[in-house]
Amino acid sequence: MDRVTELQHNLTKVQTRIDSALQAAARPAGSAVLLPVTKFHPLSDVEILQSLGVTAVGENREQEARDKAAKLATMDFHMIGQIQSKKVNSVARWAAAVHSIDSLKIAQGLDHGMELALERGDRTTPSLQSFIQLSLDGDPARGGTPLEEVTALAEAIEKATHLDFAGVMCVPPLNWEPERAFAQAREILSGLEHHFDRSLEFSAGMSGDLAEAIMHGSTIVRVGTEILGTRPLA
Repeated sequence: MDRVTELQHNLTKVQTRIDSALQAAARPAGSAVLLPVTKFHPLSDVEILQSLGVTAVGENREQEARDKAAKLATMDFHMIGQIQSKKVNSVARWAAAVHSIDSLKIAQGLDHGMELALERGDRTTPSLQSFIQLSLDGDPARGGTPLEEVTALAEAIEKATHLDFAGVMCVPPLNWEPERAFAQAREILSGLEHHFDRSLEFSAGMSGDLAEAIMHGSTIVRVGTEILGTRPLA
């Protein structure tokens, strides 16, 4: 099986799982979208995905994503990994969305980085879709915003000049049942929707738990290995 056929097959398989989960949750078709995660995979795979109709992919590592974005400006690259404060200016140059904002410092850095990128002509889109990563268990080692700080951070993002508060992202903590994690995250998101009086995105669910995430309202499902296969050997 050639690579184009393989990726088409895998995309179809995952999309079928998403469609089935939406049907089981009595949600409208298309109310959860697939974000293929292309970390560690070559640009050629991203180009194939684009030829198959994919318009956005997720990346975890800043330098890898930056290099790919520089060579494929017609694809939207979403940053889904933790961001070091020293990398915020770079992320602001290439990211169409950031799913992993976990502090006021990172949010402010991205807003400033956006201003610089626009001034220099490094990007033309004036705003950055910005998601708060939730820390459901409060473990700082895994990234995420402590729950008691989420609303204040969301308000800061909302007020930022070049950031658009888009919603929240969560990854179930280690040893948590996905149902518990997604239910808690959905409750937080619902509170934010009430606070801002609008619908927000919910970036949740990967290969092993996408059905549970969709049951609790996920609108963006992040899937890597099931589409692209195992990480290529160096």
